[in-house]
Amino acid sequence: MVKKTLFLLATCQGLMLSGNSLSVASSALVGVALSPNPRLATLPLGLLAVCMMLTMIPASLLMKHYGRRAGFMLGGSAGVVGGLACSFGIFQNSFIIFCAGAAIYGVAIAFGQFYRFAAAEIVDASYKSRAISWVLAGGLVAAFIGPNTASLTRDLIPNAAFAASYIALALFSLGIIIIQIFVRIPKPSNDEIEGHQRPIHIVLAQPTFIVAVVCAMIAYATMNLLMSATPLAMNIRSMPFSDTALVIQWHLVGMFAPSFFTGNLIDRYGVLKIMFVGALILITCALIALSGQLYSHFIVGLIFLGIGWNFLYIGGTTLLTEVYLPTEKGAVQGINEFMVFSATSLTALSSGYLHYTFGWEKLNFYAIPLICFAAIMIALLAWKTRSVQPEVA
Repeated sequence: MVKKTLFLLATCQGLMLSGNSLSVASSALVGVALSPNPRLATLPLGLLAVCMMLTMIPASLLMKHYGRRAGFMLGGSAGVVGGLACSFGIFQNSFIIFCAGAAIYGVAIAFGQFYRFAAAEIVDASYKSRAISWVLAGGLVAAFIGPNTASLTRDLIPNAAFAASYIALALFSLGIIIIQIFVRIPKPSNDEIEGHQRPIHIVLAQPTFIVAVVCAMIAYATMNLLMSATPLAMNIRSMPFSDTALVIQWHLVGMFAPSFFTGNLIDRYGVLKIMFVGALILITCALIALSGQLYSHFIVGLIFLGIGWNFLYIGGTTLLTEVYLPTEKGAVQGINEFMVFSATSLTALSSGYLHYTFGWEKLNFYAIPLICFAAIMIALLAWKTRSVQPEVA
């Protein structure tokens, strides 16, 4: 039963991220076509990230009281509405409607971010990192389905580029709703809802919590900033959209293919070592981008970007599960996601403006100090603890 549930959660993760990757590959280009100013091209992605951020805490608390499945079905419903609204905005040549649809889809992505936590809650403590990895590995299918769907459906409807793509996005979300019918996740017990909780400031003040959140914030913000700007950077260099879709596809392979073994690496070498390696890989990504602007630089750099994100993000999630009691998970997980996607929202909102203002090279150059800060925090926690120990009984 547990393996079946993990498989279904991984499938939902894949469908959710297929829609997200489709949006990443196409949204900025739709924004350029519909917006009155090219600097607003990534505004829809920014609004998606903002709504995702604002939904995180309410979504976590809702699922604490009503269960994971109810939340995941609600998220799937938002995805259907958001995808259809985006498609309608393209038909109407309305940037405002398209932005509204992207914002609604952000609600769907917010609920989907909790698939990995649901996986960690249905396995023994010793298998948490592997369960998280396996569910995130479901995103590997998104590397192929999302960008290729965007490419294949881009001109399916005449004079409405990408309108069919967002109808496909709505169908991905419909699939999530259907799958939830077969998911079996225990509803929260009374102890989980009403049991003993420590003051939240005590939980948030733990060094492990701080490192987990800050590193996840930097990993996601760096990844999102560079990924969102990639279609614009390649478009300015007159590279065809098929090349852009392929770069995004292999970036997603880099993000999720390591998930098949990241959990095992964490179990073998320790979570902080794997997170530190992730930071080094992200720095390598930036250095590749600074070394040239050929197609090969984009595809290799984005693969490294994905791998570095994977190590830091799965590591951060694993660390987070060690700092809270079951009764505290709704608040702590919600706060973690809110903080992580606050950084993501900022980069999504600003990536188009920053790209057109400073250029692709400077975006990568400015990312390096942030990544170095994450590496220093990891090293300090490793020095302080010598070995990662749970901070709650």
